Amino acid sequence: MLVYKESKKTFVEQVISNTIEDRIYEDFYRETGHHTSQSELRSWQNSMQYVQNVVNHPDIPDDCTIAIEYTLPQTSKRIDVIIAGKNKKYENSMVIIELKQWDKAESTNQDGIVSTFVGGALRNVAHPSYQAWSYAEYLHDFNETVEKDKIGLYPCTYLHNYKNGTVLSSSLYKAYVNKAPIFYRHDSLLLRDFIKNNVTYGDTDDLMYRVDYGRIRPSKQLADSLAAMLKGNQEFVLLDQQKVVYEHAIHLLNKAENNKKQVYIIKGGPGTGKSVVAINLLVEVTKRGLLTQYVTKNSAPRAVYASKLTGVMTKTKYNNLFKGSGSYIDTPKDQFDMLIVDEAHRLNEKSGMFSNLGENQIKEIINSSKCAVFFIDENQKVTFKDIGRVETIQKFAKSLGASIETTELESQFRCNGSDGYLAWLDNVLQIRDTANSSMDLPDYDFKVVNSPEELHQLIKQKNRLNNKSRMVAGYCWNWVSKKTPSLYDIKISDYEAQWNLSDDGMQWIIKKDSVDQVGCIHTCQGLELDYVGVIIGDDLRYRDGQIQTDPYMRAKTDQSLKGWKKQLKTDEEGTLKECDEIIKNTYRTLMTRGMKGCYIYCTDENLEKYFKRMVKSPDIIYKPIEG
Repeated sequence: MLVYKESKKTFVEQVISNTIEDRIYEDFYRETGHHTSQSELRSWQNSMQYVQNVVNHPDIPDDCTIAIEYTLPQTSKRIDVIIAGKNKKYENSMVIIELKQWDKAESTNQDGIVSTFVGGALRNVAHPSYQAWSYAEYLHDFNETVEKDKIGLYPCTYLHNYKNGTVLSSSLYKAYVNKAPIFYRHDSLLLRDFIKNNVTYGDTDDLMYRVDYGRIRPSKQLADSLAAMLKGNQEFVLLDQQKVVYEHAIHLLNKAENNKKQVYIIKGGPGTGKSVVAINLLVEVTKRGLLTQYVTKNSAPRAVYASKLTGVMTKTKYNNLFKGSGSYIDTPKDQFDMLIVDEAHRLNEKSGMFSNLGENQIKEIINSSKCAVFFIDENQKVTFKDIGRVETIQKFAKSLGASIETTELESQFRCNGSDGYLAWLDNVLQIRDTANSSMDLPDYDFKVVNSPEELHQLIKQKNRLNNKSRMVAGYCWNWVSKKTPSLYDIKISDYEAQWNLSDDGMQWIIKKDSVDQVGCIHTCQGLELDYVGVIIGDDLRYRDGQIQTDPYMRAKTDQSLKGWKKQLKTDEEGTLKECDEIIKNTYRTLMTRGMKGCYIYCTDENLEKYFKRMVKSPDIIYKPIEG
């Protein structure tokens, strides 16, 4: 998505006439449907004056393109300024400029990380040159037009308020400054030279339009890239906060090697890149020759990863890297240098098939490692057994004498990078109140359809592209086909379907032809799809302006709420509240598996009408696809 695009000549005129911030604001509202803050308006007004002073020169062609606030594909990250045209060889070229209003920064002992005052506090952030370079790398990886049209990308950063660049240009950051030069307050002439050397002639090909509307490469999915990552290849460029969190985890690992136990809690919603950071940590710690393991309670991700690594590494080596959360009952203290716990909200108290082994999985993991890293989203608790909460981790960490740090990953790398979709979903499911009361997200494909047949047709159509679209449903139908394969599990009027086959197990999400079956929360949590179709069953309905949940509508074969009826006798209010949380969290999780789109069908007619009303254009009727 691109907010602003004009010729240099028009851009300069708008800045000089003091109308540029209004124009950007109008374009921003038109593209996003949202207002922005006064501080961002002032930022645009201030920074664009400096950019205008640099480009307002005959050596910068009047017909080159100035683009402002270009959103990187499938993220919520925006490139501040792009200047597009042709270089001295008449080749397509783009200068990417990361603007900063900093006037001071300090170095850190972490790769590509500096400390500066932002957001009202002193914080560790990505070095501006790393940020600009990583944005260019990401754009090259995901936008097919950039490679197809052989567009050269030339990142740099401009700190127009910063006088002394000794810290940021020091040898600590030389590798990134070489990739993306850094220009300070008094370097406007040097920045102008950098631009004119790379954009010598005008934008005769309308490059920004072609990039903005160009084909986006198929989404990289962690499971597909795992083998290459474990071989040391950089498959995912860590952006901004991901980089900060990754480097701080390595920093804590180094501290832990000096006999000071560390616990690092990283909070983040669906698609914030928790698993990508986790796997990158696994690769780096392993490369250092230290003892580490990647831990998940849910076996679905591990089963998918194992299938992707078949023939790449031995089963023994795989089993030494990827473990279930109940593997540390008898592990000696500090045996592992780092344990990396993904989906930590799914941790249980007891371990074993009958939940009768060990004391507490959280305590055992912290005890077993010098440094324990927990990636957690408390809104993805989906069973009564899930005990992974931030305060619980902190309690055990304190009791074991560990230093504790907590941070949060916020930016979106799923749902087409739309933080707005997640906020809207939380609002519509009445999990939490947000400002997103209506769906106005042109980059994310969300539909409410009229029948399960239509839903399944849509998903099958999308799945023909790359086998990365699947049907899922709330667990409201008994799994009768497990014992009698000829029977259908899910029956809604004339629609019939089976839960994912027993033979596919936790690999259902990648098995060929499994699009014919329907998955559940247990076989898709922690994994991602391009498009997901969600059947919302009778455990969720809409009455009298409220989303209501009904645990009685859950299937008997579902173990998520096991024991709730017994607990109801002693604590009715608390039990129903917990059931309500789990059912809502289940649908929130299912509805955020799709990186590009989510389609839903509701068995409750009132709920269907409610969802349609909450979408931007509720009067649209989605017709079934023929064939």
